[in-house]
Amino acid sequence: MRFLVTGANGFVGQALSSELLRQGHSVRAAVRRTHIFQEGIEVITVGHIDESTDWRVALCGVDIVIHLAARVHIMNDTAVDPQAEFRRINVAGTRHLAQCAAENGVKRFVYVSSIKVNGEATRGESQFLASDIPAPQDPYGVSKLEAEQALRKVADQAGLESVVVRSPLVYGPGVKGNFNQMLLVVAKGVPLPLASIYSLRSLIYVGNLADALIVCATNASAAGKTYLVCDGEDISTPDLIRQLSKGMGVPAKLFSCPPALLRFVGKLTGKSQQLDRLLGSSRIDSSVIRDDLNWTPPFTLQQGLKLTAEWYLKDR
Repeated sequence: MRFLVTGANGFVGQALSSELLRQGHSVRAAVRRTHIFQEGIEVITVGHIDESTDWRVALCGVDIVIHLAARVHIMNDTAVDPQAEFRRINVAGTRHLAQCAAENGVKRFVYVSSIKVNGEATRGESQFLASDIPAPQDPYGVSKLEAEQALRKVADQAGLESVVVRSPLVYGPGVKGNFNQMLLVVAKGVPLPLASIYSLRSLIYVGNLADALIVCATNASAAGKTYLVCDGEDISTPDLIRQLSKGMGVPAKLFSCPPALLRFVGKLTGKSQQLDRLLGSSRIDSSVIRDDLNWTPPFTLQQGLKLTAEWYLKDR
């Protein structure tokens, strides 16, 4: 089958494109600007993605679209109206691409959403479910929910098969952002006041996400569904640091500090959002995709963290 992957030059997009190619599929990468890919991947430059993007060339002959491209969550957003920018790219852009896909005979559209549609945190033993009433808390999460709704509406009207996949934090070789900063701190052996943090979070290794997206794209039972995906094993922040330290062959330097004090320091330093991610729980129940599609993550959490740590050492 011929796949169109938007955002194919991103962290997840590159892993997905490579895996599609490895499995024998034809891959067309849609990018905003010229990018060099591995041999065998066709590249189409489409410019900015919004309600006016010209998709005619990119969609010609395509069977399945996997839509990764998005305006992502930004800690210190400088946009005059962040919500309007998120809606322009994530909502209007997704709606327009879905309409163009339907008009060009695309069979299935897989949309990569975010667990932020469900909310920011879980409490106690509770887990996010695909059936939860959505409760996004920031402009990014709201835009991803609205994009899901826009896609479903187009799909229902045009007969396009749609699948929504909500993902938590993705890690793996090539990861950027806060996870990359954590790798840097661990590699330097910086002592961290996180030994007393017992909250649990669900993560997903980039190889597991790529595999899940391909299954959602090719399994007939996925049509019309919304799935939550994760590695299947939750981890606390101290254990995450210990696993990464082990993978790098360095000691984990952790000491205890009351969470209330950490939150106070976060407010003083303007790092409350980052600390909330470390201190709060965000757990996912991925049983629906496992049961519906017989999907099992090809990598365990431990394997994923080890491969990520080894990549970071090699990359440095």
